[in-house]
Amino acid sequence: MGGVFVNVLKAHQWVYEHSRGVVGHRVLFGNPTLLLRTVGRKTGVDRTSALTYGRDGDDYLVTASNGGSPRPPGWLANAKAEPLCEIQVGTSRITVTARATYPDDPDYERRWRIVDEVNQGRYTEYQKRTKRPIAVVVLTPAR
Repeated sequence: MGGVFVNVLKAHQWVYEHSRGVVGHRVLFGNPTLLLRTVGRKTGVDRTSALTYGRDGDDYLVTASNGGSPRPPGWLANAKAEPLCEIQVGTSRITVTARATYPDDPDYERRWRIVDEVNQGRYTEYQKRTKRPIAVVVLTPAR
């Protein structure tokens, strides 16, 4: 991703976090955005990522696209190492369990369509840029 775009994403996340979710849920491209909070698997440091999401029933769906980079985003490895995470949707904080799904999952294609539509087809474009299968991560609220 270009430097300007990365800075816009960082600024968006900063505003979302520092407004306690009052501003930021639908700012970037008009896409619904959540904050995913994970713990760094190597550092133990809390990490926050602003991600476009789709809904599949009670589940939230996010995509580990990393803009089509050959490497998946760091938050994916953190969520795999410690699946119990927190998301913030607007002002609501929700404990979730994260589960990465890939093309061999029978629900992957349906979930992919949900998140790709929310993101106006950008994920399909990102998938064309990389050979790695891009994970759709299912975030299931804890009961």
